[in-house]
Amino acid sequence: MSKTAKPLRVLVAGLGNMGRSHALAYHENDGFEIVGLVNRSDLQLPAELAGYPFGNSFEVALADLKPDVVSINTYSGTHADYAIAAMEAGAHVFLEKPIATNVEDAQRVTEAAQRLNRKVLVGYILRHHPSWMTLIERARELGGPYVFRLNLNQQSSGETWKTHKSLMETTSPIVDCGVHYVDVMCQVTDAKPVKVSGMGLRLSQEIDNDMYNYGHFQVTFEDGSVGWYEAGWGPMMSETAFFVKDIISPNGSVSIVVPEGTKSDDVDAHTKTSLIRVHSSKIGPDGRFLADDQDLSMDDEPDHDALCAREQAYLLKAIREDIDLNRHLGDAVQSLRICLAADTSIRTGKEIHL
Repeated sequence: MSKTAKPLRVLVAGLGNMGRSHALAYHENDGFEIVGLVNRSDLQLPAELAGYPFGNSFEVALADLKPDVVSINTYSGTHADYAIAAMEAGAHVFLEKPIATNVEDAQRVTEAAQRLNRKVLVGYILRHHPSWMTLIERARELGGPYVFRLNLNQQSSGETWKTHKSLMETTSPIVDCGVHYVDVMCQVTDAKPVKVSGMGLRLSQEIDNDMYNYGHFQVTFEDGSVGWYEAGWGPMMSETAFFVKDIISPNGSVSIVVPEGTKSDDVDAHTKTSLIRVHSSKIGPDGRFLADDQDLSMDDEPDHDALCAREQAYLLKAIREDIDLNRHLGDAVQSLRICLAADTSIRTGKEIHL
């Protein structure tokens, strides 16, 4: 930011786990000035955020404060309407994933961004993570077609299980978490998805609607690559193999290895990689591997809050330097489309052709 550029005035809506981290990022970045915090219920805030104006109505805060940027970290069902309202009020938008709960609303967001010439950055935190960027780069170096084996199950209880049940009022685990990892698949293969097939099950009577809290699906891409993704939430979920991140090609594989004892409800464990293992499939005349596996240490990688800070720094850069985010929004719609097709497959029992 130049010395003469004024800080961008930010309204932060939604102060759960992600919202607080993003609010702290704005607080620490002198390119932003928080002008208001909004949450639908009152709550205890960290000391760093306690002095900012606080309210319970997004609509009132948006009209009264007239922010330059709106950070939307609310439940998924409000994402599209809040984002469009913010853009129509003249603000750029940071929008937590998923971009919407259906493809039509996601497309409304992208159309509004183009029509109003507003920047919209979707919270795909892995795109700003140096280790995941390395994983994708190393996988692409192997060459396809690929097999993707990705999951993220969470054994949750207490407040975390309460949050998961609230999320499942509108969004399934395979959509809420899956958009991240399907986006990784799409970045590696860069091929169009062709078909999706899924299965799921509701494992708790505490879920009042017809939502399932466990699901997995398979996706096939135009280049022949295939991907598997699994996600489950709840007190019944196993902590065995809850975090699998493998990308396999004819030339070898790239994998994330997590330390023994890591817990599935540790938010940092969802992004921290510990180390990346690169395996080559090349075999010599004696039938043995030509090279040992290569372990890339990721000891100094950023934690969750630092990753949120990277996202917001990129948003500032995109606004200040007029970076084109249309491809980014298109990718967000595509990953959502795949995950929603998987949800439809689970509910109908049919394979979905894209």
